[in-house]
Amino acid sequence: MSERADNGTVKICVRCHVAGRVQGVFYRATTRHEARQLGIKGYAKNLHDGRVEVVACGSVEAIEALQSWLSKGPADARVTGVSCEAIDYRDYQSFTIA
Repeated sequence: MSERADNGTVKICVRCHVAGRVQGVFYRATTRHEARQLGIKGYAKNLHDGRVEVVACGSVEAIEALQSWLSKGPADARVTGVSCEAIDYRDYQSFTIA
């Protein structure tokens, strides 16, 4: 589900799972920086299977930009796959590392 902001902008949320060499390479911290630059709220957290989960809520354009960035990540990361799905909109306070 999406939500419309006061200024008419449509806001959405996605949950993405990022696979590859994405833990121990500042992937979450760099994702937080990118998300905050784009005005996105949500979180990034490590999963036990070695992937990183990213929940991102913001404008459609900002989410598309972050999804594109997730497939690259920081310099030391080696992303082998990103899968994203739309989820119900949630109004997070900021973008955090969980």
